[in-house]
Amino acid sequence: MDEDHLGRIRRNSAEFVPGGPEHLVLEVVAYAADEAAGGGGQCVVTLHADGSVSVKDDGRGTDTRVDEHGRAVKKPVMATKDLRFFDFPEAERLPDGHPRRGMSVVAALSEWLIHTNRRVNGSWSRRYERGVPVTDLQPFEADGTTGTCVRFLPDEALRSRWSLTAGDLALWSEHWPDLTARLDDRRHGEDRPGP
Repeated sequence: MDEDHLGRIRRNSAEFVPGGPEHLVLEVVAYAADEAAGGGGQCVVTLHADGSVSVKDDGRGTDTRVDEHGRAVKKPVMATKDLRFFDFPEAERLPDGHPRRGMSVVAALSEWLIHTNRRVNGSWSRRYERGVPVTDLQPFEADGTTGTCVRFLPDEALRSRWSLTAGDLALWSEHWPDLTARLDDRRHGEDRPGP
């Protein structure tokens, strides 16, 4: 975990979400597109009644390894700088025209975030609060599927500015031809509350 990095994001939120809260969703969808590259994939963006958002994909899941003590270890994508993008804003532009910075932007600018991961060799979940991990990897029984679900509650100031539509997701899918994204808006219907 890199507390200085997370603090920089929180102090300069306008720099890191210049397009509004939809940019946070784009950062997560870009991650799903990485997983889908070359083989085609799907993701569902759900707007929940509690103000949280989840992005669930059917990719291979976040890389997880076992250390010398038999503990599951994953890439620290939520709480550290993504070296591919963060200091290289010219590296990739997201469909909103703004630079991709990585998942730590989403985690740092969310009250909470839960990263759920399913891989062929095991499944787990981990909770973050303002980018800081507050649980260890919590294993759970595999169900035969793979993929990642990132559910997060953006900071209150960002939540009030949503304007995400199904048309937005259709345009995003043009940006990432290997990924099909669809919107599930549950803000006014049945929904399970976030943690």
